[in-house]
Amino acid sequence: MKIQKEIIEFEKERSFKLFSPSLKNCFFWHYHPEIELVYVEASNGIRHVGKDISGFTESDLLLIGSNVPHLNFDYGIQTECKQLVLQMKETFLKDLILPIPEFENIKHLLERSYLGLSFSGETKKMVVEKLHFIRDKNSFESLIGFIEILQILANSTEVKELNSEDTRIKWFLNDKIRMGTIYDYIDENYDKKPNVNEIAKIVSLSTPAFCRYFKKQTNMTFTDFVNNYRINQAKMFLLKDYSVTEVCFQVGFESLSYFNKLFKQHVGETPSAFKKKHLNKIEGII
Repeated sequence: MKIQKEIIEFEKERSFKLFSPSLKNCFFWHYHPEIELVYVEASNGIRHVGKDISGFTESDLLLIGSNVPHLNFDYGIQTECKQLVLQMKETFLKDLILPIPEFENIKHLLERSYLGLSFSGETKKMVVEKLHFIRDKNSFESLIGFIEILQILANSTEVKELNSEDTRIKWFLNDKIRMGTIYDYIDENYDKKPNVNEIAKIVSLSTPAFCRYFKKQTNMTFTDFVNNYRINQAKMFLLKDYSVTEVCFQVGFESLSYFNKLFKQHVGETPSAFKKKHLNKIEGII
């Protein structure tokens, strides 16, 4: 569960690489100096970028800055999952963007990518189309297409900052070593009764110290985080066509009315409405 530095290799004639990784059940909590653009397509998943831990439905497009710790986006997804990952050479910003005045907007985009940026709407649609388009082009054409992608992202208003503070590796490397263990414990016990005293003991903290530490790291209490994780897992089971009642108990809730209430608070709609809307979309695609 310790955080890992990923070593990325590039072809000599290219300043970036575009590929489709597949790790699935591997918990790969990692960082790298290269800025990364990630598109993931799945019925439901969890993104973990810096301090932000949140869910996505159907797809997500993220720009992740240099040395920002993040989890692989296909972790724990049991349904079909497709990914496109674009990684820029460490010198990309300094050598190719900063010297060119016409790239001022792109410069600001890449400089604030350390917060973790999630893009939606037409921006996501256009960028994904261009990612697929440049994938099989020669090095020059793909570079031009990549610059166009960055310009689209730089000018977009359909963007959400995932973190409100700097979460690069220098700032919290020692703390995040513990977070991997905590995350693993929750993943193994969310459907039972995760015990705050038990996990505090595992990471060698008193319970009050653990609660303070956890709140500082995630901006959530341990209970709120577990419930958030359960709701994200519930979305996955709903999209596998389980009944709402089955899902409620499968993810560890003991009250159907409480599950419905909490789900609506987190997602903005009831489990039944969520299932009907998104399951129909998935079946339509298939």
